[in-house]
Amino acid sequence: MNKRKLGQNDFTTSEIGFGCMGLNHDRGPAKDRQQMIQLIHRAIDLGITMFDTAEVYGPYTNEELVGDALEGKRKNVKIATKGGFDISSPELSLDSRPEKLVQSIEGSLKRLKTDYIDLYYIHRIDPKVPIEEVAETIGKMIKEGKILNWGLSEADAQTIRKAHAVQPITTIQSEYSLWWREQEKEVFPLLEELGIGFIAYSPLGRGYLTGKLNLDTDFSQNDNRGNLPRFQKEAMIENQKLLGFLKKIAEEKGATLAQISLAWVLSQKPWIVPIPGTTKEFRLRENIESSSFTFSELELKQINDSLSKIDIFGDRY
Repeated sequence: MNKRKLGQNDFTTSEIGFGCMGLNHDRGPAKDRQQMIQLIHRAIDLGITMFDTAEVYGPYTNEELVGDALEGKRKNVKIATKGGFDISSPELSLDSRPEKLVQSIEGSLKRLKTDYIDLYYIHRIDPKVPIEEVAETIGKMIKEGKILNWGLSEADAQTIRKAHAVQPITTIQSEYSLWWREQEKEVFPLLEELGIGFIAYSPLGRGYLTGKLNLDTDFSQNDNRGNLPRFQKEAMIENQKLLGFLKKIAEEKGATLAQISLAWVLSQKPWIVPIPGTTKEFRLRENIESSSFTFSELELKQINDSLSKIDIFGDRY
């Protein structure tokens, strides 16, 4: 698989990563744990080197699964995880105080069975703690060698600039896909200016852009999509027009909707890495093969022009 360099710190990873959240969290009934570990091993065999998890997934259990799966394979992969929540609070309130971040990082290191984290994100911005103070805390952990790179998740341009001035950021992670392009307005120009990479989570629209979900899909068990506006009946019907548009492109390219969706993300900037998740090997292979589909500049312009005219129904959250 091709590689992509993110940021100014020689952080290089496979051009498609693996979002591990859905292996046991918020994406339906829990699958067999050993099978999910084997799926991670298969992803490594197929060339994926970036594995993304978080303290809050589970909580804790997703990091534990990833830690077990990558044990003995650590030198060949990059681990990304996230902190910044108070796991002990029922509502999972934001908490990026220095002492809390240090505690979270130490916990993640133990669960991931590693001495260092390749990429550590602040999962969501805590308005109670100045981002400069957060950056200083992370800087100390980088000096100790416990974190190699850091970033922010779902941060606005102003916050990114402030944090980067204190402790250089390697990459930003936010949702980005054919049906959510807000980052293009202010964040992407800033990342280009500062030389920061971008990790796209939910590049398949939480599964919607694969065209495999329908009104009978069951979101009732361990699946947060059932509570999201875009997965309510009316929204799923209204957004079929986007799928219809993608189907035409997929037919022309001889690809699946998922492959067109991922290829589109990859084509936007050379410093973007999507991290789709799956629990099935054939979907894993399908995702990886998406990098073989490309668009000419004219095709990309035509697609983006058409997308700008398609109204997406329903909020993300």
